[in-house]
Amino acid sequence: MILNHSGVMEIILYFRDCYFMNNFKCPVPREQQPINQFIELSKSTIFSWPKKRKSLILVLIKFWLGAFVLFLIISSGSIYFQTFILKYILLSFFSSLSVPLLISLRLYLGWNHIFKRLTSEKVEYEESGWYDGQVWIKPLVLKEKESLIASIEVKPILENLIQIFSIISILTLSGILLFQYNIF
Repeated sequence: MILNHSGVMEIILYFRDCYFMNNFKCPVPREQQPINQFIELSKSTIFSWPKKRKSLILVLIKFWLGAFVLFLIISSGSIYFQTFILKYILLSFFSSLSVPLLISLRLYLGWNHIFKRLTSEKVEYEESGWYDGQVWIKPLVLKEKESLIASIEVKPILENLIQIFSIISILTLSGILLFQYNIF
């Protein structure tokens, strides 16, 4: 049986409504249940970008171009860089990579948190405040179903984010080395 993303979402919704609430007497508040956190993160505007790799890349390129123009304007005020236009443009290019780098890092941290909660054997939750943390051990059936969701839905997103983050990091580090050793 091959599951696509819509099939997995149907399983998630059925699983959330039937098993999680009715069969297991779950003490975890609804908004802190890993399945519901996954659904909320998937519906979020910003965190839904990595679900499609091409749309994430396009969004990051738009942010990078906007930051490039902004950094170009900021660095144009330097007298030193007005005489060396190539350095001026390259500095803005590599500096503006920090914006998509931070965005991809934030996306990775959010999806990684959900992945850990879905694959964990225990669910940590708070009933009314920070001081009353509780732990609920998931039943085996629930753990297996959430692990399936994590491996089919969340793991590919994390892999895409790691690849994109690595590419941006390599470009940023090459720019740092370029300016550190004045290669050009």
